[in-house]
Amino acid sequence: MTADLHCHTKLSDGSIGINELIILAKNKGIETIAITDHDCLAGTVRGKVIGERYGVKVIPGVELTALSKELGKEVHILCYQPENPDRLEGLCHSNSFLRKRASQYMIIKASKLHPITSDFVLKCATGSTNVFKQHLMHALMECGITTQIYGEIYHELFSPESERNIIVQPEYPDPKDVVKQVKDAGGIAVLAHPAHTGCTELVDDLIKEGLDGIEVWHPAHSESDIENLTAIAKDKGLLMTGGSDFHGMYSPTAVGLGGIEIPQQHLTALLGYKAKQKRLTKKSTAE
Repeated sequence: MTADLHCHTKLSDGSIGINELIILAKNKGIETIAITDHDCLAGTVRGKVIGERYGVKVIPGVELTALSKELGKEVHILCYQPENPDRLEGLCHSNSFLRKRASQYMIIKASKLHPITSDFVLKCATGSTNVFKQHLMHALMECGITTQIYGEIYHELFSPESERNIIVQPEYPDPKDVVKQVKDAGGIAVLAHPAHTGCTELVDDLIKEGLDGIEVWHPAHSESDIENLTAIAKDKGLLMTGGSDFHGMYSPTAVGLGGIEIPQQHLTALLGYKAKQKRLTKKSTAE
């Protein structure tokens, strides 16, 4: 069974809509996908309905944003199959507000360096629930300032090492709090691309809050990263997931939908995880 457990749509920072994503999956022979838009659950119900129409299994999900003050880095938590998704709406709304406020400041800072306006950026963000870096870069492309999303100007504006960076870091909630909220919503909590974001050391603390798995296979993970994360997952008894982190034309790599292979046993483990946990809880209660 071919699967991609990390996909974004126009609802966040992807370039194609839910319908187009599912048709693409169908055409590529991908049987299972997870829609994991940033801090947005809006596409889960629609995705499932459209998926059934095309014979593609759509796993409801969301990629939630956190901030580790300990590491000084953003940390992303993937939530799969929440039984009570409404319990995550508050977190999604709060994160969305923080991102919008930060993006407003970044647009102002960018306009002092390049001749763009907020109208250009908002036009490129049409259909999204927020404004992301990709939308600002798309606006710069439309203004003829650059010909690519990820290039010299991107690094100028969004690299912490750049003296001309326009970064405004929102005060997202702590990763431990986000994992706890995922568990309260009856979801499966997975630490997204930990080697890429440099947050692997948080695994033990997040396990205490109920972390269920880590994303092992990701375009930004090297073979040594995969080996290290596999060893950690096996040692800690965690699920192992993966995906292309698909963003369409906004993807930072040339890896397309379904371009990251997930071993079948790990996909099966994810899909059967909640039923297994319920059986274990029932057995424990009976004893």
